[in-house]
Amino acid sequence: MDDPRPACLVRAEHDDPRVVGAVRRYVAELDARFPGGFAVVEADLVDPGGHYLLALDDERVLGVGGVRALPGTDGAPSAEVKRMWVDPAARGTGLGRLLLAALEELAVDLGHRRVLLDTNLVLGEAVALYERAGYDRVERYNDNPYAQAFFAKDLTGQAGTWPKRPLWKSW
Repeated sequence: MDDPRPACLVRAEHDDPRVVGAVRRYVAELDARFPGGFAVVEADLVDPGGHYLLALDDERVLGVGGVRALPGTDGAPSAEVKRMWVDPAARGTGLGRLLLAALEELAVDLGHRRVLLDTNLVLGEAVALYERAGYDRVERYNDNPYAQAFFAKDLTGQAGTWPKRPLWKSW
């Protein structure tokens, strides 16, 4: 691939075949990378209540990520970043950082003021991305058996600071 940057970031429904296909690629990668594998039942592949973004180069999916409402443990309207994945051919281009920023922007647009996420420590590049993006480590907030690290970022005060056109519409 000559230029792995996406031509566009677009919103997509949870049942969009491109979302489902990209999440399946994400799950396959986790299954290969995790020492004990990674298993997910089809019903849990994507969240029907989630809001998804796709990173596209023409019709090729280079990345996916979703946000879903999460009951705030401290009363703050919170979202959780789920199923964020970037095609290996597009890694190192800044796409992960762009996709994460767009997911944060989407969370704010949906009325959330805090975003949480979890990851496995095998995914060192993901941990580094979250730390560079200003996420703080927090205590476990869910029962995900694969999660080993938990992060949160306060988005209060960021509403209205995003570009007038959302990142997923400006490419």
